[in-house]
Amino acid sequence: MERSAHQDTFARDHLPPPEEWPEFLLDSPDVNYPERMNCAAELVDAAVMAGRGDRIALRWRQGDQLKTMTYAELRALSNRIAHVLTEDMQLVPGNRLLLRGPNNPMMAASWLAAIKAGLVTVPTMPLLRSKELKQIIEKAQVTAMLCDAQLRGEAEHCLQQDHEHYCEPLRQIVLFNDSEPNSLDVRAQAKSDDFTVCDTAADDVCLIAFTSGTTGMPKGCMHFHRDVLAMCDLFPRHVIKPGPDDIFCGTPPLAFTFGLGGLLCFPLRVGASVALAEKLNPDALMALIQDFRATIVFTAPTFYRQMAGLVGKYDISSLKKSVSAGEALPDATRELWRNATGIEMIDGIGGTEMIHVFVSSPPDEVRPGAIGKVVPGYVACVVDEDMQPVPNGTAGRLAIKGPTGCRYLADDRQGRFVQQGWNLPGDTFVQDDDGYFFYQARNDDMIVSAGYNIAGPEVEDALLHHEAVAECGVVGVPDDERGQIVKAFVVLKPGYEASAELVKALQAFVKATVAPYKYPRAIEFVEALPRTETGKLQRFALRQRA
Repeated sequence: MERSAHQDTFARDHLPPPEEWPEFLLDSPDVNYPERMNCAAELVDAAVMAGRGDRIALRWRQGDQLKTMTYAELRALSNRIAHVLTEDMQLVPGNRLLLRGPNNPMMAASWLAAIKAGLVTVPTMPLLRSKELKQIIEKAQVTAMLCDAQLRGEAEHCLQQDHEHYCEPLRQIVLFNDSEPNSLDVRAQAKSDDFTVCDTAADDVCLIAFTSGTTGMPKGCMHFHRDVLAMCDLFPRHVIKPGPDDIFCGTPPLAFTFGLGGLLCFPLRVGASVALAEKLNPDALMALIQDFRATIVFTAPTFYRQMAGLVGKYDISSLKKSVSAGEALPDATRELWRNATGIEMIDGIGGTEMIHVFVSSPPDEVRPGAIGKVVPGYVACVVDEDMQPVPNGTAGRLAIKGPTGCRYLADDRQGRFVQQGWNLPGDTFVQDDDGYFFYQARNDDMIVSAGYNIAGPEVEDALLHHEAVAECGVVGVPDDERGQIVKAFVVLKPGYEASAELVKALQAFVKATVAPYKYPRAIEFVEALPRTETGKLQRFALRQRA
């Protein structure tokens, strides 16, 4: 490992032992980085030095106005914030800084500033409560936090000694998007636009991304400076193929690596821009595309399904590419979006442990039912429980290697995710003879009923083709006779009412669409499905309800 710039060595000291790391593939020219570099400087300062300082980096709406920030302005703002972090807050390289905010320019600039200062960033989802923040703060030994003023309540509970979620390591919180004298905004105004970027090693930790897991203790995934650039230089370069005139937008939070990549790092890496928005529903996202003339959108399948019905209300003629990730993309949703817009979806599977997408295909190489091929720079195979490759066409566990991979923060679950040098994301796949990967289910979401293996997402896709179904979630529930049965939770479209006749009609429809043994023997109609902040269906919650 290269000489670290970290004075606070907590992150490096709590990496897994090297023998538990995955094998890293660093021979590709795409990821041939110098031994010393700072990824934030590569994303922003390098663009200014190359003469692109006047190009727009960030776009957002402020009231009725559409606002912009150039690369030169973003460099200056992030430098001023870095001065606040190092001078006023007395943070040193290697300290962990928790970032709490929605998708707005100050959240983006704060992340870049912290990286420039050599800190280890810990971005968190805006909806987390103090109890959840406390788990993260204590696990990562976070001493300082930057927090959007509108989210101050839950954050400040972590500082109140009489509060049950008081957190010992946390010493200071500075608010942004605020006009108080001690706010980040006011302090930064008095600082210099120039900052000497920390001379970090390519393998210094710069990001601890906590999984959006919904049960148990959250897992912190530690990523290096080189990992942030690798996520920019593989999936987008080979699959999305953006250019400097592209305008990105979407829904995933910057605290989620899907959002950090797609809505900040990817556009900055190619000199493009991103339209940031704090709270989006399908109508608001369509309006964002229309108003900012966005060309690339990132969101979850649920949004695309609802947006398809809104296409006639908005001018989205600027849109060229749409990227789906976060959960399985049903073919029914892909078809609905393509029929409405003429745009072939870019589907992808990634993960917080790998930092971003590692299986995907560009629009002209899409194969029905498949997520895609392995992204150049990665290798993938499908293996059995003994880590032996299974024949093509056989379901098994997906195994991945590449320039990024899982390094949990002090977590004994490392040995389950990494085996024999491979990353095991926990997904069941089938690979065909042409190298396409077909998602079946999460390993723990496979339903075994009367000896048959049934993938819940396949049943969901069949149901979504029915005219009455708006959304659905499928899980296995215990059954004395069959071990498990397939149960579907269904949200109906307006104009349809729950009834025993509709249950029978949906069951018959699924039997006619996929193998009859896969049909849902139980159907429950619900008003809404439980989802995470990133839009991912919480199947565990459906299993608990069942």
